[in-house]
Amino acid sequence: MKIVRALALTLLTSALLAACASPLTKNINVDSEYDAAVDFSAIKTYSWLASAQIINDPKGRWEPRGFDADEEIRFLINRELRKRGFTQVETNPDVYVAFLAGVNMEALNLSKDPKTKLRVLTKEPEGALALVLLDGTTSEAIWGAVAGDRVESELDVESSKKRLDYAVTTMIKRLPRS
Repeated sequence: MKIVRALALTLLTSALLAACASPLTKNINVDSEYDAAVDFSAIKTYSWLASAQIINDPKGRWEPRGFDADEEIRFLINRELRKRGFTQVETNPDVYVAFLAGVNMEALNLSKDPKTKLRVLTKEPEGALALVLLDGTTSEAIWGAVAGDRVESELDVESSKKRLDYAVTTMIKRLPRS
């Protein structure tokens, strides 16, 4: 009986969480991996290693004009790491932080044809954000997360910020505490 109640509670919680998902973020998928041998509770400091520029988008199809997604991503990562108790330092960090964001304009997905109701292959740009923590001594990757989704074209700045906020926050929640 306890197992049935626990299962029912889990299903109810999952349904409530799914119902609360924003239409802007509901399809963002996040995955992560970490080195189980690392004591993540000992990590207190970080420094920025590098970040890759987002692909140039002069027409503003997927990055709104006047919006610097790179700076927003950096801001969000800093905010979330600080929430976890990390301190940014200039030298001798416990970990280095790096991210890469990009878009595959040739990605193929299955979509429902509105006329035939059949699923057909269509080109839908896919975007991804990868975040990596590297050991400050060995420079070996100790944790990484990737968030990806179909690129939402012609979003306004606030919608773009919400999507990035969701992705970064969800990614860093997957960082082990040990």
